[in-house]
Amino acid sequence: AHPAQAAGWIRSELYFAVGNEDGSDTVDEARWRDFLDREVTPRFPDGLTVLDGYGQWRFKDQGRLVRQRCKVLVVLHEDSAGRRNDIEAIRLAWKRASGHESVLWARQAVEVSF
Repeated sequence: AHPAQAAGWIRSELYFAVGNEDGSDTVDEARWRDFLDREVTPRFPDGLTVLDGYGQWRFKDQGRLVRQRCKVLVVLHEDSAGRRNDIEAIRLAWKRASGHESVLWARQAVEVSF
């Protein structure tokens, strides 16, 4: 028996800031889970992965370094306009809910086997 393979798939990673190093702007687990249940799971009900992360980035205009906790959402999906729209809807929903300016989206082609 050979595993089922799929071509034309993408690995999308979304980076959601959930708390600054100084403890400000903190999103607790209940709020994150609610967002996941309302905005993400309905769009990707077949599966996803969430990782806890920590990173840093610099404000270009101010030169200020920001260190913060984040949630990294990993979704493997077909490369289609509909799925790209789902990702954009998730990003927009987080920006509205959190007041953050951005959600980083990194994507790459992948070969998957189930």
